[in-house]
Amino acid sequence: MSRFLQLHLLTFFPPANMNRDDTGRPKTAVVGGATRLRLSSQALKRAWRTSDAFAAALEGHIGARTQRLGDDILAHLRVGGMAEAPAIAVARDIAGVFGKVKDAKDPNPARIEQLAFIAPEERQAALALADRALAGEKIDAKAAGLLRTADSAADIALFGRMLADDPGYNREAAAQVAHAITTHKVMVEDDYYTAVDDLKKPAEDAGAGFLGEAAFGSGVFYLYLCVDRALLVRNLDGDSALAGAALGALAQAAATTAPGGKQNSFAAHGRAGYILAERGDQQPRTLAGAFARPVTGLDLMEASIESLCKFRKAIDKAYNLEATDRAEMTVGGSGTLAEIVAFFAQATP
Repeated sequence: MSRFLQLHLLTFFPPANMNRDDTGRPKTAVVGGATRLRLSSQALKRAWRTSDAFAAALEGHIGARTQRLGDDILAHLRVGGMAEAPAIAVARDIAGVFGKVKDAKDPNPARIEQLAFIAPEERQAALALADRALAGEKIDAKAAGLLRTADSAADIALFGRMLADDPGYNREAAAQVAHAITTHKVMVEDDYYTAVDDLKKPAEDAGAGFLGEAAFGSGVFYLYLCVDRALLVRNLDGDSALAGAALGALAQAAATTAPGGKQNSFAAHGRAGYILAERGDQQPRTLAGAFARPVTGLDLMEASIESLCKFRKAIDKAYNLEATDRAEMTVGGSGTLAEIVAFFAQATP
């Protein structure tokens, strides 16, 4: 089994603002002395794990990051006929396993303070414990073994989790995802827009009913991720078949899914124009160095592909990494996404 899998993607996005900073402008980074657009790894991972690709390939094996498990347990207890006060007490006891619960006087007393990444098995175990309470059994949630160190939650296995109140059940992420950056220099632009009051009469002033400003940018993004497949299998409690499905879904989502910010305004649903998938036991390496000097030219995608391939060959020669198995896809050239997904998901080389 090849331990490490790597995915390099070049994707063009038209004018968009998919990932905003605290001022509402597209996130940026200065690389090689030039401003680049940036998509944070957090935004990318959320887009992927909530994508149709994940839903289709991993049904029943996706966790939930939420503060509201206690709310669901409380609702379950109410439906089961438990009185309000004991139901709140039981829900708080069970939810407290996953994080610190809010004050008992809070409008949502069973809700926890932090977001917790909860696996399907853990949710099922929590509801089963609530059923025992409904049956009249005195329960101790802390001693009930609700938390897991390995389970079938593919997104938790890939992206990890942190439980501040019980770090023994933290999960180290099997996938490392870099912030995506444009391969070239960019300038964030501003869109000045207006909205007209449809019921305004012609005799009134001709002014708009609203005016605003929105920032945007466009470019070819380089995206890199690597996966420790051995760790992924361990996180999934030894289920190699599920690990393969998770890897295939990850490759599919990375190539076809973008963060959802301002999509109704820009419809920037880009798909990768070039993908390089790699598989081997060598220590992973990013190819972002190909773009330390911004690419230029009329065809930025073509220039980016050329720069990436040239840099890959140079670094592989310098570090004797030629044995790595590879698969490539170029829109308008060779390869298909289906071949990339199959290569990435394959259990053995």
